[in-house]
Amino acid sequence: MRGALTGVSEAHMTHQLASVERMMIEWARRSPLAETDVDPAALIGGGKRLRARLALRVAPVADERPEIALAVAAAVEMVHAASLLHDDVIDGGRLRRGAPAFWVAHGVQGAILVGDLLMCAAYDLLRRAAPVEVLHALVEHTREVCSAEVEQELVLRGRPITWAAAERAARLKTGALFAFAAYGAAGARGPLADALREAGYHAGTAYQLSDDLLDQHGDSREAGKTLGRDAARRKHTAAALADGDPMPVLRRLDELREAADRRLADWPEALEAWRVFWMLDLQPALDANTHAARDNRSGGPSATGSHQPNRPVT
Repeated sequence: MRGALTGVSEAHMTHQLASVERMMIEWARRSPLAETDVDPAALIGGGKRLRARLALRVAPVADERPEIALAVAAAVEMVHAASLLHDDVIDGGRLRRGAPAFWVAHGVQGAILVGDLLMCAAYDLLRRAAPVEVLHALVEHTREVCSAEVEQELVLRGRPITWAAAERAARLKTGALFAFAAYGAAGARGPLADALREAGYHAGTAYQLSDDLLDQHGDSREAGKTLGRDAARRKHTAAALADGDPMPVLRRLDELREAADRRLADWPEALEAWRVFWMLDLQPALDANTHAARDNRSGGPSATGSHQPNRPVT
């Protein structure tokens, strides 16, 4: 399938993602990991590559060079991989992508250190392969992720939950890397890049809200990762605020999609590329994360289709 204006066929996307993965593995192997028994392909491989897919979808309509988009896609996925290593240690998650979490096999110290190493490798990759503005953007968006994680862990955990605080956490701890993927692939400059960055925040927020529902309603074996840790650790999430009713969160996903569309309305080709990303890449992930919540609410198989937008309760 091909987006009407994007020019990114699915075959080409598959080819580009393979190039991204090779780049990530190559940079990991330039590190001391090459002297350990850790297989970089197993460490970095797998996953939905949503952030990389976003960068690769929007780069053509932003007229950025393909090599810049590939570097952005590889760097953002390396930072994401680093964050997962750290998250599993913090949350005590023992399962990741259907296998033992890295810290289970290599220790807490190993997971923290390798996560730090991957993050530095991502910065080094961009330093060599992209304009300095793109590197600066990755540093800033990574800072947002870390700040949001600190706030959620040390400031908000255990406090009364508000929708505004829960969505802010989702926007920054997950939305920030989606925002960078779109912004960096557009060259990290200009009105279109700014609009794509805000649309990226909306996409990442939607993904995190859906993941919060998965943690509350899903099955660890089916999801391939440890679930139920948010409630156990009294984390500040929108799913916890909804008190078992997924509808406020589900409605918010549609609101975020529509807000992203509005932000890109002045750039029809970028809007088309964005819609292709949401339909082909993001929506299947949202559906996978939310189907258990829909089933639990309806008492049967998940209904398909969109929910009418409505402001969630606060």
